[in-house]
Amino acid sequence: MLDKIIKEKIAGNYQQRITFAEYMDWALYHPQHGYYATNRVNFGGDGDFVTSPYLCKDFGELLAVQFAEIWEILGKPARFQLVEMGAGQGLLAADILKFLHKNHLDLFGCLEYLIVEKAAGLIAEQKHILEKLSINLNANIRWCGWEDIEENSITGCFFSNELVDALPVHLVRVENQKLQEVYVSFETSAKSQEQENFKEVIGEISTPAIQDYFKLVGIDICGYEDGYRTEVNLAALDWMKTVANRLFRGYILTIDYGYTAERFYHSRRNEGTLQCYFKHSHHNDPYINLGYQDITAHVDFTALEKQGLLCGLDKVGFVEQGLFLMALGLGERIAALSFVGDNEDMGNVLRRREALHQLINPMGLGNFKVLVQSKNLNESQKELSLKGLKMPFI
Repeated sequence: MLDKIIKEKIAGNYQQRITFAEYMDWALYHPQHGYYATNRVNFGGDGDFVTSPYLCKDFGELLAVQFAEIWEILGKPARFQLVEMGAGQGLLAADILKFLHKNHLDLFGCLEYLIVEKAAGLIAEQKHILEKLSINLNANIRWCGWEDIEENSITGCFFSNELVDALPVHLVRVENQKLQEVYVSFETSAKSQEQENFKEVIGEISTPAIQDYFKLVGIDICGYEDGYRTEVNLAALDWMKTVANRLFRGYILTIDYGYTAERFYHSRRNEGTLQCYFKHSHHNDPYINLGYQDITAHVDFTALEKQGLLCGLDKVGFVEQGLFLMALGLGERIAALSFVGDNEDMGNVLRRREALHQLINPMGLGNFKVLVQSKNLNESQKELSLKGLKMPFI
């Protein structure tokens, strides 16, 4: 069904093509048939992919430690808001709220937890997990769209975990030292007149914003070899502008996999970073398993930082997830597992230790990046380093 819908969109275009960003947007977010809009999203060890909150509650609890410190730095405002953007099935929110209720009841009493989510299937999963928790803890949880959040209205912290990598990207390539765009069209298979396959076609870039993007991040790829191919995430720039406009005072915390622009657009990374995830395996063909697989691209953190500066944000820090979590106390949690009580199950202890090590594994989740930005802090607040960034070798 989804492939038919997208092909109708292509057929309705006078050039018989759409940008890859449009294709990816429909593949992931079509209201009825997109991957994230349905209940097909599979998280966890038996699913399409694993994210940090699915390994153990410690990831959320350590983030909660950071949020508690942010509340203190901001002067313990009577109304403090955490805005989670892209909340998965709601496990991270549950871990954060339970930890704050148990360990920071004063903060919990003035906390408003907002979830910005566009996928109806995920919202249903989140409400299934969180609405009972909301009643039991008397937690103030609210689902909203960007249109429901007024500009300069949030005091607290916007945060996301593996959100930006799923925003639709444009595909571009270099031909004769010129920037061109990869579009999506379709053709009838030679074997079957009824089977229509998606195909890629090359043309002029769809918008000058793509050229502006490379100027923003200070990279010129036009001198690269012919065939060089990569992604441009214009949606990430729009997202950053939207978040910055809604924040009145506080922080933005972005956790994801990616690179600085210098590494992202290195001449030797000539096939880009686009990946698809299906049943816990990954490949690079976005035109199969349509609506049943995740499609992602690594994050250009330089673009988020530069766009943030244009939107009035200050860069606070940029660090690997492993270091960030260690600074927040993950090392102490691992060390505590060395002392196993007589009544503790050794198997559970070992499984938890393995989960904690996965969070800091430099070949996996530990190599994720954490970008922290701020807005409207006074000079004394700017001088206070966040606990997650307090590493002597950063």
